[in-house]
Formats: sequence, structure tokens, C-alpha cells
Amino acid sequence: MSQWSLEILLEELHKSISNQLAQARRSFGHSVAKGDATEGVWIELLSEYLPKRYCVAKAFVCDSLGQFSEQIDVVIYDRQYSPLIFKLRQQTIIPAESIYAVFEAKQAIDGGQVAYAGKKVESVRRLHRTSLPVPHIDGESPAKEPPAILAGLLTFESDWSPPLGKPFNDALESLTGNQKLDLGCVAAHGWFGCDDTGCNVVRTGGKPATAFLLELIARLQKKATVPMIDVRAYAKWLV
Repeated sequence: MSQWSLEILLEELHKSISNQLAQARRSFGHSVAKGDATEGVWIELLSEYLPKRYCVAKAFVCDSLGQFSEQIDVVIYDRQYSPLIFKLRQQTIIPAESIYAVFEAKQAIDGGQVAYAGKKVESVRRLHRTSLPVPHIDGESPAKEPPAILAGLLTFESDWSPPLGKPFNDALESLTGNQKLDLGCVAAHGWFGCDDTGCNVVRTGGKPATAFLLELIARLQKKATVPMIDVRAYAKWLV
């Protein structure tokens, strides 16, 4: 009989993330340092466990029209088919076509943080994305419609009591259009998932960080591959 336990492996992963977030909250007195530490925990988790076709970074997002998003705490993007990843003075800028998902990472969730996250993800979703036909051995496939960009909020605790009760749900439901959040994690209390019918998946207790990770992977699988970027649309800025 194997001495391994899948239940224990999943539990230990959640404990590791939760402990790191708690440590960041306790150990860093300066709000900026505390925020950077929190973002780093989530970026490290996703970088380690997402398939290698995905990259994870804190970044700005740009489009071929010359527009830029606000800085996003956690950006999940395609690296295999993304030729334009800019690095400038320790800042990362990624083309909108390459984006799979964006998240804000905070210490605790409350109504203000939900609204703030909605505005941040809207700054990404409003960007223009190009898409080209894809050549292959049998000819050419038509340009694909860019998939919807996943968005969410990652925190350690909740300022509500109960942590994921009606005020929490009302805050999520208040977001509309490009501000809507799809999923997120409150590591000390639970995780949530939303769709067109509302935020109908809210799980409290258990192993929230691990459950969120598996749900994120499942949703990314449905996105398939990002569209083929029109690099000539970006080249026009060279003149």
C-alpha cells in the first residue's frame, strides 16, 4: 500500500499558502511592503502549480491602439505564443491578446476592495485585442474571437461577519459589465465562483486556497489558447 495521501497533500498546500499570507500580514508594518508580500505569495503559488504554458507576473497591460491598463497585481498570460513582453525599469508590460486572467491581491476583502478590484479589471477588459487567421498544414483557420478574460480577487481574510455572507454576495453582485469578478479566494474562510447567473458557488471552510487553484485551472482549460496576435498592428507605433 502507498504511504501517500492525496487528502494530506491538498491540505498541506492550503496550509502553506494560508500561513504565508498570515505571516505577511503580521510581519510587515508598512502597507506597501505588506501588499508586495501578499502579491508575491499568490504569484509564487500560481507560477509553481499552473501548467507551464502560463506565466504569472505583476504587470500593466497594453493594446495596439496605445492604451494601457492600471497596474494589476496578478496577471496570468500566455508565453508560448506571446512575442511582445516588455520589461522597463523592473516593470512588465504585456499585450492584451496574451492575457488569460487578472486578479487583485489584498490582505482582506470588504466592499471597497471589491469595487476597487472591479475597476482595475475593467481597465484590462476594455482594451482592444487583435486576432489573425491561423495557418496550418491543411490551410488556414479563421481568426478566433478573443476569449473572455477571467478576473477576480485574492485575499487572506474578510472584514465581514460572517466572512462570506450576504454583504459579501451583494458586493459581488453589484459589479456589472467589464467590472464583474469571476472567482476568487479568501484563504482563511473560503472561495467563490461567479457566472452569468450570479455568484452561485461560495464554499466556506475546507481548503480554500487549494480549491481555488483547482477551479482556476479548470476554467483556464476551457479558454484553450489565446488568439494569434497581429504584431503588425503594434509595429505601426515605430513610425
